[in-house]
Order: sequence, then structure tokens, then C-alpha cells
Amino acid sequence: MTEPQPAQLQPMPTDWRRALAVVAHPDDLEYGCSAAVAAWTDEGREVSYVLASRGEAGIDTVEPAECGPLREREQRASAAVVGVTQVEFLGHADGVIEYSAALRRDIAAAIRRYRPELVITLNHRDTWGGVAWNTPDHVAVGRATLDAAGDAGNRWIFPELAERGLEAWNGVRWVAVAGSSSPTHAVDASPGLERAVRSLLEHRTYIEVLTDEDPETYVRGFLTANTERLAERFGGRPAVAFEVFGR
Repeated sequence: MTEPQPAQLQPMPTDWRRALAVVAHPDDLEYGCSAAVAAWTDEGREVSYVLASRGEAGIDTVEPAECGPLREREQRASAAVVGVTQVEFLGHADGVIEYSAALRRDIAAAIRRYRPELVITLNHRDTWGGVAWNTPDHVAVGRATLDAAGDAGNRWIFPELAERGLEAWNGVRWVAVAGSSSPTHAVDASPGLERAVRSLLEHRTYIEVLTDEDPETYVRGFLTANTERLAERFGGRPAVAFEVFGR
């Protein structure tokens, strides 16, 4: 019996000017979709980053008080490589981020500030394709981002935001989930792949603890393999994939 072929990935929507990416930690975007971000900023689109934490609990050999500022600096440098200048940290505690009304409010506030048409987040499901367990931080932030995209447009939810001058924003048209096991759309990774490699390499302190390999060899191999794996579903082109929800 012939195995069914995976569905072809559709090109990402292009009729937007502003995107906001919301993830839990420094390097979450660089491991998943910075090649797409580089392509978008090349086209003149505005992309901003919001991170729930500073990643202060991410390196066993570095105390959180030292690690947080270090990883924040690396994230800002990493974002700059792919043309992102707006990077905001919400200050939630790394490793113990909880899905809550407070997290939804913080993300809804960011959406109202940046007023994006496209919101990007990371895999919000319990596992990575049923193969590996996801972290609670990723699940909480991904779920809260999906909900906050709606909260941001409802003036009766979190009315205190309007009191702070953050009026409701109903302009979110899509939420795109990177790292999903059920992607629907993709971006050609070729134009932005070299900058994606350099962007991830800016997280050198984290990478050097993560692997014994040469950092560039590790990063290039990881990103290239991930993008090439999707090529058969995207016209033979290496791709960054997203599961896209319309609103």
C-alpha cells in the first residue's frame, strides 16, 4: 500500500506590513524561523520581537543574575543580523512561565503597541511531533499568544490597557506557529539562510554549552537540514514552515 504524500505547503500571505514574533526565550526564533524574518525585512516589512523571559535559567554553568543580561545582549545582536531592531522582554521567570491572564494581558498589550497584521509564535503543543516533550514555557507562551491575538481586539478584555493608552487592535489577520508538526505554509529559506546562521551564532554562550561541536558547524548543519527537509513539500526549495491560523 502506497503511503500518502504529505500535503504541499502554501506560500505565506504577503499582504501585510508589520509582524510581531512572541516567544518564550532568547534563541527560540533563531532555531526556527529567522531565515524567514531576514527575507521579510529585505522586502521592507517591519518585524518586532517580544520575549516572555530573558532566558536566565538556560545555562547551568552561569548564574541567572549574570545569564539574563548576557542572553539579552546576545538576542539583540542576533535580531539585528536579520534586520530586527525592536526587541522587548516581558520579564517573566524563565523555566516557570505559566499560562495565565497576566501572561495573556502582557502579550495583548504588546500586540496593541506594535499593531501587527501577522503574529508569530512557537509550537504550543505538548510535544515536538510526538517525538520529544515540549517545555512548559513554550506551551504557555504559544497558547497565550494565540489567545492574546483575540484579546488585543476586544476593548472589554483587559480594559486597564486602554487606560494606559493601548487601544484595542483588531488588525491581526493571521497567527503563524513555527516548529509545528502540522505546517500549512512556508517561506523560501534560501535568501535568508546565511543570515539565519549568523543570527543563531550570536547566541554563542548558549550554543557552546549545548554542543561539543564547532559552533558554526553545528548551527549550519542544524538549520540547513531543517530547511532542506521541507523542500519536497515546497517546490524543491528549502523552506521555513508555519502552521497558519486565519482570524
